[in-house]
Amino acid sequence: MTISSHPESKIAEQISAIREFNRFYTARLGLLRRRHLNSEFSLTEARILYEIGANPLTTASALQSSLELDAGYLSRMLAALAKRKLVRQTPSKADGREKQLALTAMGERAVTRLNEQSAAQLKEMLASVNVADRQTLVASFHAIRSILNRNQHSAVRIERLTAANDHALAILQEYYEAVHVVQRDRPGSIRKIVKEPGSGMWLAYLGDEVVGCVVLRRLASVPLAGECKRLYVKPAARGNRIADRLLDAQEEFARGQGLEWIYLDSYGDLKTAIAVYERRGYQRCERYNENPQATLFMRKRVC
Repeated sequence: MTISSHPESKIAEQISAIREFNRFYTARLGLLRRRHLNSEFSLTEARILYEIGANPLTTASALQSSLELDAGYLSRMLAALAKRKLVRQTPSKADGREKQLALTAMGERAVTRLNEQSAAQLKEMLASVNVADRQTLVASFHAIRSILNRNQHSAVRIERLTAANDHALAILQEYYEAVHVVQRDRPGSIRKIVKEPGSGMWLAYLGDEVVGCVVLRRLASVPLAGECKRLYVKPAARGNRIADRLLDAQEEFARGQGLEWIYLDSYGDLKTAIAVYERRGYQRCERYNENPQATLFMRKRVC
């Protein structure tokens, strides 16, 4: 065996290649500068503001998990952003030990500026790259993320309920509180949905913990259609594509039941959920129900 083919030598070469690329892209994107995108924020501050804006009602523990930051450091950063009137912290109704985080109007304007500056920077960078190479570049980013997240994603499992249980009722209650749902399902309604043909409820597990859910209810008012309801992923578990996996399971089941359409309703504040739906091919449609909280209606052909 030659030295270069020895497993330890291969690992050393791979580590060196990754470190070399890290040095290249951190300099290329200006990540080493004291202020991110020539703004008044450091890179960490900008990322925290972005995550809070993209995940309304997130918590400090969820941010700590998704950004892998030290708890004390994150706490100090949040306190500083709150002092600058960029972030608002309010007690969580679901867990009194937690505080829900939201951007103030000033914080929203700051994130808008950061997003515009970032888009302009990347647009300038891509201007000299041809279309084929851009596609290769984006595909490479997807591959990197998929490979590095593979072990974490493999721990997630999605199960369709055969009977309503305490885990299902508990995560639904957390969902209701998190998004302030007015019209809530009674336990009997959930049991009926689970048993009803063409309907169902799915739970996402990370290890042994229930971390997400989604419900499909057959729509009596629209032929060959179901309604997606109660899509929710616990803040600490976000970033694992759990919402996509729940929706994948739901859509596969719907097709197997002969359904052609899945409808859903939402409201404007749930920007992250709406972005997920749009990315998955849901399109705006006319109002189809009488939900008083809903301001937005969407549907997707699944057959």
